Amino acid sequence: MAGESIKPIQQKTLSLRKYELKWGFFFISPWIIGFLLFNIIPMVASFLFTFLDYNLATPDQTRFIGLANWKRMLFEDPEVLYSILRVFLFGLIQVPISLLFCFLLAIIMNSRHLLGKNLFRTLFYMPTIIPIIAVTFIWRGVLNDHDGWLNMILFKILPLEALGIKTIRWLHDPKIIYLTYTFIGLWGVGNGMLIFLAGLQRIPTQLYEAAIVDGAGSWKRLIHITIPMISPIFFYNLIISVILLVQYFFVPYVINTASDLPAGYPDGWSNFVMVYFFKNAFSYFNMGYGSVIAWVMFMITLLLTFILFKSSRNWVYYEG
Repeated sequence: MAGESIKPIQQKTLSLRKYELKWGFFFISPWIIGFLLFNIIPMVASFLFTFLDYNLATPDQTRFIGLANWKRMLFEDPEVLYSILRVFLFGLIQVPISLLFCFLLAIIMNSRHLLGKNLFRTLFYMPTIIPIIAVTFIWRGVLNDHDGWLNMILFKILPLEALGIKTIRWLHDPKIIYLTYTFIGLWGVGNGMLIFLAGLQRIPTQLYEAAIVDGAGSWKRLIHITIPMISPIFFYNLIISVILLVQYFFVPYVINTASDLPAGYPDGWSNFVMVYFFKNAFSYFNMGYGSVIAWVMFMITLLLTFILFKSSRNWVYYEG
């Protein structure tokens, strides 16, 4: 009798789960459709393009060429490798500086001695909502060799002319171009700062109080409490930084295009892999070879993310 009474309850529970599952899929179906249309299908199409001689200017002449595009990328076009190496070199400068700047800014914003915290947080976050094209044009004017604001200020407060420096060519000197791009990138650190700030605010105050009782100074509290406790935040921001690094494109492209300079200026140092992809796919209309470069970018991002996840077990601390 007991078994017979349980069966109707189980059937009702099962039907209720099916009902909830059906409506769950219904409500997420717009996202699923959008993901298929704008992510999965374009990825599959771009992979198929890698085996084609497909030119956007003459689509009727498209033909299958097998692995010829991949062979060209691997053995006949050294610029692909050079563009990837430029990304890594730029990343060695840009990623540590940006992460450190975000972290230090978050510490300042989290200080109980800072007045007007909400105002400063808003001001630091506001640049992230400005379109990157507009930001790039603003910085192009600020960093102008002759009448840029930054040079005007530096030459007024520092004796640069006495040292024989007539101007600082922020956008034209290969020796400092990566520092310039990094400096421009610091304009939009508000998002990273807020993520670090959220991590700082969830650290239990009891840990700091116990450390103070034990005689730990501010430096030891930073090294032994703050950094380990927000290491997952460092890890998250590092992953995002690496993904955006491989896709770095707008700043060098817009600055060089607006100044009527060749892509990769100065001396090819800004010819990053994303710039080289855009040049092949949308300047030369060679969509087949451009798709190969795009897939190389995807595989590099995947590999770097995998390495970071594997290494995270050695330096990322999770509570519990």
